Amino acid sequence: MRADSQPTLAADKAHVWHPFTAHDAWCAENHQPLVITAGEGAWLIDSAGNRYLDGNASIWTNLHGHRHPVIDAAIRDQLERVAHVSFLGATHPLAARLAARLTGFFPPATLERVFFSDDGSTAIECALKMAVQFRLQTGAPQRRGFIAFDHAYHGDTAGAASLGGAPFLARFRDSGFPVTRVADMDALAALPAEMLASAAAVVIEPLIQGVNEMRPWPGGMLAALRAWCDDRGLHLILDEVMTGFGRTGSMFACQQEAVIPDFLCLAKGLTGGYLPLAATLTTAAVFDAFRGSPERAFHYGHSYTANPLGCAAALASLDIFQQENVLAGLPAKIEAMAALLAGLAAASPAVYQVRQCGLIASIELRQPAATRFPAAHLTGARVCQAARAHGLLTRPIRDTVVLLPPLCVTPAELAHAVNALGCAIAEVLPSD
Repeated sequence: MRADSQPTLAADKAHVWHPFTAHDAWCAENHQPLVITAGEGAWLIDSAGNRYLDGNASIWTNLHGHRHPVIDAAIRDQLERVAHVSFLGATHPLAARLAARLTGFFPPATLERVFFSDDGSTAIECALKMAVQFRLQTGAPQRRGFIAFDHAYHGDTAGAASLGGAPFLARFRDSGFPVTRVADMDALAALPAEMLASAAAVVIEPLIQGVNEMRPWPGGMLAALRAWCDDRGLHLILDEVMTGFGRTGSMFACQQEAVIPDFLCLAKGLTGGYLPLAATLTTAAVFDAFRGSPERAFHYGHSYTANPLGCAAALASLDIFQQENVLAGLPAKIEAMAALLAGLAAASPAVYQVRQCGLIASIELRQPAATRFPAAHLTGARVCQAARAHGLLTRPIRDTVVLLPPLCVTPAELAHAVNALGCAIAEVLPSD
């Protein structure tokens, strides 16, 4: 750690409140947090000049690497025009272009309207409030509840948190919308008719649950869920905050099962990981229910809605997908990741299970006989800490280590990441 980082650390420990962080440990005198000062491609660089592969894509946001010249140039160009403008009562060219390009990924007369907000939680919050207000304005005011899935995570704002089934959200479940949680399609099918009559929509992370230690859904489930919702007059809300923009191998996860939702929630990779921006896409049928008198309008918005710098970054990110043929290059990387992780699992007895969906992967660590490590041991966190010495930054979910690199990662860089994990696991959990 360079000496000139000490003022940063002193100010941080004295004044900053970090997310999902136990601050007694963080603020301990002997704890030296990483100070990240630069990035280049799939790599991050700390204040001492050490390089680390960005193994969780800067909390699942970065797509094309750090300091990508196309996104950098787009933001600089927009800075020469205007950095921000109110989206209430005005518009700007980039927002209109971005909305048109996002809806263009889907067949005509499906997802036609885009509501911009700030992040994944607010994208979900918009969809929830739209779904409830739609029912209020179409003669079904009793339909104000939601159906979500066990162990899901949809964000931290009040409505999104009320959906969540992750254990750390339990204290907030009664602070938002009424929610019924189910484990799978069988449990969904068993719900009583009177409960369905009070529900507005079903919410799911398509193909894979993120915070639930990266657990994929069975193949075909999403298509079955779409048909189930259609049969019962329920809207389908897809949370593609994590899975969108190539993470699963297709531009959007729902495209793999030819599913069109009633609401599609996007964030994280929308700007290539550069700036906060979110989008909630919906249908003309939903939008039309908000037309008419001013009282029927969607009275919801954010100060930085459709921020021009964010829109510039998002449009540039979509350009990169075309210019660099990103999606066509993913199958080989996905295959390489699978082979490398299979080798890691074979070499390490501590690897209980590897789960993968596209370039999203997790490595679950357990004791012999498949028993979990005691939570107090912080096994996953210690493995991730050890991986730093081998040039990899990532985070665990409990004792499941996540590997979710930027899409620009090369096979050689994937090999570096998996080798770093192998070394870290061997150091923290040496085999007899």
